[in-house]
Parts: sequence; structure tokens; C-alpha cells
Amino acid sequence: MLLYILNILFVLVAVSMVVLILMQRGSGAAAGSGFGGGASATVFGARGSASFLSKATKWLAIAFFVITLAMAWYATRNAEQVQAQQDMGLMGSIPVVPAEPVPAAPVDPAVPQAPEAAPAAEGSSVPAAPAAPAEGDEGGD
Repeated sequence: MLLYILNILFVLVAVSMVVLILMQRGSGAAAGSGFGGGASATVFGARGSASFLSKATKWLAIAFFVITLAMAWYATRNAEQVQAQQDMGLMGSIPVVPAEPVPAAPVDPAVPQAPEAAPAAEGSSVPAAPAAPAEGDEGGD
């Protein structure tokens, strides 16, 4: 129940932040005031909307981060309980059938085979490098 309330509050704060950020005036907006937009700043008081909108955006941003951290803490605290009770729903009722072994493919003499690895050197678990091809033997062509 707490997570649902936090999610609703989270979305409301995020939408409010977007609206407040879009309402703020950009740095190039002062050029538009010469064409009749100068009186619009008196809606929020004599100092204009810059201080109100920036303060409201700051507090909404703080609330956004606090809610984010609270939801992350709540999710990690309850993560162990969810894993113990994991309900797979419909997938949990499907019986597991073991796969049938695949028969080995017949060896085609026209296909070159990979060289066998040399036995491991004494005292080492790493196999030795394969033997170098003979001087007249060109591999791959």
C-alpha cells in the first residue's frame, strides 16, 4: 500500500516539475519582452515569476529525490521476501521435460577435422600447443 502511495506522489511531483520548468522563462526570453510581453511578469508579484517558479522547482526536485530514495530503500528491504515467495503463475504449472540427447553427426571425410590437442606437459594442467604443420603442408587451401 505504501508503494502505491509513493508511486502516485512520485508521478504527481514529476508532472508538476515538468510543468514548472516549462513555465519558466529561458535566458533568451528577455528579447521577446520588447514586443509586448513585458506585463506578463506581474502575475506572480513585482519581482516576477522567476523567484517563485525557481523556488517551487527546487523544492519539487528535492521531493522527487527523497521519494526516489525512499522507494529504492523500500524495494531493497522487501526484495528478500519476494524472492522467497516467487510465484511463477502459469509458468510454474508447466512440467519440465528433459531434452533428448542429440545423436552424433557422421564424420564427412571431405570436411577437414581440427587437430587434436597435444598431451599436457608434466606438472601443468595447461595442454601443450598443437604440433606445427609440415613444411609442404598448407592448411586450409
